[in-house]
Amino acid sequence: MIVNLLDDGWEVIYHRAHALLAAQIAGQWCRANAPERLYETIAAISHHDDLEREWEGDRITDAGAPLDFMLDSEASIDKLRELIASAWYRSRWVTLLTSKHICFLHQSRKGSSKEWDTFLNEQEKLQERWQKQLKIKPEQVERAYQFMRWCDRLSLILAQRQIPMAGRAVEITSGIDGQRYDVRQLDDGRLTVEPWCFQDHEFTVNVEAAHLSELKYDNNEALTEALKDAPIRVLEWTFVKQ
Repeated sequence: MIVNLLDDGWEVIYHRAHALLAAQIAGQWCRANAPERLYETIAAISHHDDLEREWEGDRITDAGAPLDFMLDSEASIDKLRELIASAWYRSRWVTLLTSKHICFLHQSRKGSSKEWDTFLNEQEKLQERWQKQLKIKPEQVERAYQFMRWCDRLSLILAQRQIPMAGRAVEITSGIDGQRYDVRQLDDGRLTVEPWCFQDHEFTVNVEAAHLSELKYDNNEALTEALKDAPIRVLEWTFVKQ
């Protein structure tokens, strides 16, 4: 889960909600410059965090605060295999992009153990097989995956409240065709992306966030119950072409 400290408590955005926000962003992309299999790619973006279940497992810090995903280094190969197997029910394309994303997120684990090496090497071979089965060029797969990463990154920038003040820009990524994209806030509070890469000149995206008024919880069960009962706030961002 994504956890933000506010003046009046914690703001918690579930990872599946963040993925849905990323999919909303993807759906606004300029159709003339869209990646291969756009709608399947959006499905991969929407479901790439389906394993995250914030009401299960260890979700608090030693100090009793909600555990932000950046502080959670746990990763189970069995769970990752489960996510890839689940993607297969949608399509090989969704599975291919999901596998590439998992390999990207866990590339630092290569060489850390025989189990991780076996898993990551296996995924790379499967990706090659699926790409050939789909009769699509490696560079097209890579461009679609970079698009997926771009949308995921912009969603995280929004959800983690990382938009700078005073109109300063922050880079999203430079993976799509080597083009750098920046997002910044305008004087009226709306946002813009430079260069503009969306279909419409203005649109709004949103995500739901749970609000926790207590700063500390005795155990995971207490946090889970608080999350289930927490009021929901809808966060919105309007983008406009400049």
